[in-house]
Amino acid sequence: MRKKVLLITAVVLLIALIIFFGFVPTFVDKSRNTVVTKNVQVPPDAWYDSLPFVADLHCDELLWKRNLLTKHDYGHVDLPRLQKANIAFQVFTIVSKTPRNQNYDSNSDKTDNITLLSIAQLRPVQTWFNLKTRALAQCRQLYRYAEKSSGEFRVIESSRQLKQLISDRKTNRKLVGGMLGLEGAHCLNNDSKNLDDFYKAGVRYIGLAHFFDNEWAGSAHGMEKYGLTDAGRQLVKKMDSLHIIIDLAHASPKAIADVFAGTSGPLLVSHTGVQGVCNNPRNLSDQQLAELAKRDALVGIGLWETAVCGTDAAATAKSVRYAVDKIGLDKVAIGSDFDGAIEAPFDITGFPLLVSALKKEGFDDTAIEKILGSNTRDFFLRNLPGN
Repeated sequence: MRKKVLLITAVVLLIALIIFFGFVPTFVDKSRNTVVTKNVQVPPDAWYDSLPFVADLHCDELLWKRNLLTKHDYGHVDLPRLQKANIAFQVFTIVSKTPRNQNYDSNSDKTDNITLLSIAQLRPVQTWFNLKTRALAQCRQLYRYAEKSSGEFRVIESSRQLKQLISDRKTNRKLVGGMLGLEGAHCLNNDSKNLDDFYKAGVRYIGLAHFFDNEWAGSAHGMEKYGLTDAGRQLVKKMDSLHIIIDLAHASPKAIADVFAGTSGPLLVSHTGVQGVCNNPRNLSDQQLAELAKRDALVGIGLWETAVCGTDAAATAKSVRYAVDKIGLDKVAIGSDFDGAIEAPFDITGFPLLVSALKKEGFDDTAIEKILGSNTRDFFLRNLPGN
């Protein structure tokens, strides 16, 4: 009888392990990264397909156990879909920690969803409990994709490499460039010296905080929402010295004000909305927009409901219109937050739908080309390290 019980227990445990490691990661990915309209029908648009540089400022694809080089019928981004959508440049952001019961109002740093996800994905053991190691592993993964892409994907670290990408796409429209960013500086493990390791790993912009307050800065979604700490002020100075761009997405209003007061270096907001259209603490106020305009910053308008108070391209276009009217045409771009555990109106192949939505907001072809990519191209040409 005892042997039978042990056998049954072993079989049940084996089945549970198969389900946990074999099915849970994909199930979580499919259930978190959804679209309002699946297999969206995109009318042919020769003008859009002719655009030399279409770009997106923010995507979290590297968090998921999904091969970037293979087309998938779930999630938002992979190389075949980027190519189909005529995307020249995609920023891949590293998510290293998110709180349990994540919300937009108040989150503690005491819990972490990504540990269990990393285990379920069978990531290397050293990434399970060390945020720096976890984040650097995602960085290395992007380079491995580039190595295996048969020359169709490359990682961009400098303005020189970006110029080369622009030149090479004139004869190879399937070529896609990717760049690395960090979503939250908590993965520096409370040591600014680790910034050097992330720079060497290719990271070129860093959001100071994500969904919780950390040792560097307060989050718009944190418990205390404080500004820059003393360590955070030193970190900002070091980021400036390394030509690492500061991303103000998710930062608390106090932290944003402290950055404005403490640096003249380049700034962007990689994925956001505007309070003038969609009023919530996550989005930018008119006062913040005005200061960003003075800094020649770049603002990426998002593709999810909390950012734009809508679930289609028209909602994003409305927020783009508002931002352009406030800060100028040259300072607004698209920062989708694709694969960031959001419901998007469509996956990356639906990007052309933004054209008609922006036209309805009164933008002409020249303006739309800027919003969909030229502004992003020019910002990084100005602000990435030269070599």
